[in-house]
Amino acid sequence: MRKILTVLAALASLSLTNCGYNAIQSEDEQIKANWSEVVNQYQRRADLVPNLVNSVKGFAQQEKDVLLGVTNARAKVGSIQATPEVLNDPAAFQKFQAAQGELSSALSRLLVVTENYPQLKSDALFKDLMSQLEGTENRITVARNRYIKSVQEYNVTVRSFPNNLTAMMFGYKEKPNFSVENEKEISTAPKVDFNPAPAPSK
Repeated sequence: MRKILTVLAALASLSLTNCGYNAIQSEDEQIKANWSEVVNQYQRRADLVPNLVNSVKGFAQQEKDVLLGVTNARAKVGSIQATPEVLNDPAAFQKFQAAQGELSSALSRLLVVTENYPQLKSDALFKDLMSQLEGTENRITVARNRYIKSVQEYNVTVRSFPNNLTAMMFGYKEKPNFSVENEKEISTAPKVDFNPAPAPSK
């Protein structure tokens, strides 16, 4: 009896391997691991934002709107729970991506503001903070690239025959991936013009 059960277990294992079940499991876990790293780097950025805002506050009192925008964007990011369940919900994934994009945009406006404050730019603590923020942005890019690659491999697996039958049987669907929000805008080559605009005729 034990031998029969062993043989049946071996056949079941072989069957699951050939139908792509194990590959789906492995790639699904890889996506979760890569997603955790993406969230980890976004959290690092969110942790740095309050320090950056406080550093700028003393120098840019009149830039309240910009500082408030960064603070609000950071709060919105913190209110979204980026659990692995987000990966199976395109709407939640888009909401997460939109919140992170809003924070990126707010930080960009803040960095433009700091250009007007030479004393702030020369401060050692501020320079160190900016260096950490720049490093974090690079880490986010690397983590997102790894996530994009793992989702691509997974989606190819669950769409390929006969794996698609296995995926359908066990409820595995395609997962959303990162995309560029302003795809149409950046698809147009920027114009480079070093000639000053002609003065209006009098």
